[in-house]
Amino acid sequence: MDTDGRAARDQGPADGWSRRRFVGAVAGTAAVVVVPSPAAPPAGGAPAPAGRPAAVPPRGSAGPRPLYVGTYTSTDGGGAGIGLASYDPATGRITGSGTLTGIPDPSYLAVHPDGRTLYAVDERQDGAVTAVRTTDRRILGSRSTGGAGPCHLSVHPGGHWLLSANYTSGSVAVHPIDASGALGERTALVTHSTPPPGPGQQGPHAHQFLTAPGGGHVLAVDLGTDTVYSYRLDTASGTLTEVARARTRPGAGPRHLAFHPGGRYAYLANEVDDTVAVCAYDPATGGLTIGEPQATGSQGGTNYPAQFLVTADGSHAFLANRGHNSIARYAVEADGARLRLLDTVPVAGDFPRQIAFSPDGRLLFAANQRSGTVSVFHVDAASGELHLAGEPFASPVAVCALPL
Repeated sequence: MDTDGRAARDQGPADGWSRRRFVGAVAGTAAVVVVPSPAAPPAGGAPAPAGRPAAVPPRGSAGPRPLYVGTYTSTDGGGAGIGLASYDPATGRITGSGTLTGIPDPSYLAVHPDGRTLYAVDERQDGAVTAVRTTDRRILGSRSTGGAGPCHLSVHPGGHWLLSANYTSGSVAVHPIDASGALGERTALVTHSTPPPGPGQQGPHAHQFLTAPGGGHVLAVDLGTDTVYSYRLDTASGTLTEVARARTRPGAGPRHLAFHPGGRYAYLANEVDDTVAVCAYDPATGGLTIGEPQATGSQGGTNYPAQFLVTADGSHAFLANRGHNSIARYAVEADGARLRLLDTVPVAGDFPRQIAFSPDGRLLFAANQRSGTVSVFHVDAASGELHLAGEPFASPVAVCALPL
């Protein structure tokens, strides 16, 4: 969810936009870049043949690597689909190459562990998830999420299940992934009917659905109910069984969770009250214990924390701050049990909605919704310091950047 005024955070405009989309679009005009688009791929499509070549260059190989940019297609100044680009892994320079059309409002993206299939949410009232083959950009089809406004998705590490979160209806869904990367019919749909909505909220708002370390549990972060729900995923049937709940303080509005590589701690971004928290995680039970609120580095101004990243070695964490328009840098201490705010770095854009590392962790990408740009930073492996890698790349209403 994206908010400017807290009194009306759940009230969307008359045309049915979600608050997430509407408020991110106000008070700023997206830069629009026109790039050549390839012919639109056919909808649907037969399964890809076995043994097809990998679409992503091996890690460490020389030459450009793929970058996909998510956007909204139904907003003024928005994109026409998923932005196609490449980046230089040494310099961070981004070069646009076109647009993959045929997918409405692809506001969040994820890739299969084998790199051969891209998944996008269709963030609409009649929500869906779409699979795209990366080798030839052929759309493999879409499936209903059973809810409204899907805003996040992730692939279970085994590669057989897609997890998605429906923001507007406050539910989470599971879809099977077949050998071609295409999606099957939904196997699970759970709506967060309890506890009651938090202060200022009109209902549940599932904002993230991710797999905990070990793969046995999946966690759903719900901004509307101030709760993180833990489920056991049956990897044979794709069904969900709730096993635990963790409540934030009322009105925190939890949005995004990121795990420390040690698997015993995680870091929670609370959008509504502009705080973060260290959480203890029990891999045996799937239970999460949420710690005390900590500062985001916004210094008390209007700010909505968006997303956490943790380095592969677990030494540093980064937080995207929308409003303060910065990336907060934290030292991770005590084997993951403690965060220490080091500084904030200007993001060189407006309203950083999402951040992501390159596969080697040497670059950090920030998708800036209101300025319509993607900023790239070099990440110092020892200190965690961020250094801007040239001018940001212009892309209409950039709300997700996925480097492969």
